[in-house]
Amino acid sequence: MIEGDNIGRIVVFELNEQTSDFFDDLIKIAKQHSESELASLEHESVMLFTDLEIDLMHHKVYCGNQEVGLTIKEYTLLCLLAVNEGCVLTYDQIYQRVWGEEAFGSTNNAIKCHIRNLREKLREANPDARFSIRCVREVGYCFDVNADGKVIT
Repeated sequence: MIEGDNIGRIVVFELNEQTSDFFDDLIKIAKQHSESELASLEHESVMLFTDLEIDLMHHKVYCGNQEVGLTIKEYTLLCLLAVNEGCVLTYDQIYQRVWGEEAFGSTNNAIKCHIRNLREKLREANPDARFSIRCVREVGYCFDVNADGKVIT
């Protein structure tokens, strides 16, 4: 969830038995911060939404049971928006998270181009999907899911 300029973040670690001490230390540090939420997933790391599945372990996206081939930027954009479902992310927040640097110049155009391509690929896989990547004019984008089963256009 977003509060101010902070964006929800997901950290995924794949650890084996030799790294269990490292994992225990990370958990102790995270528990010291009351604002942090911990979720531990055993074998599968999947984000499920109406008509959309993001398989984090295998870096795959399925829309309407059809695998969608995405570029790294498109995949990262989708994950960022999905993690912050229902929250409007600004162009600057998106650029900083996806490109890993401060926004400068006409970064909005780069984001718009990637979002357009992402929408097209998702729409092609399932034209009746009940989720959307909504544009908030001059602000940014928001990932919305329609829980009542109606198609979002």
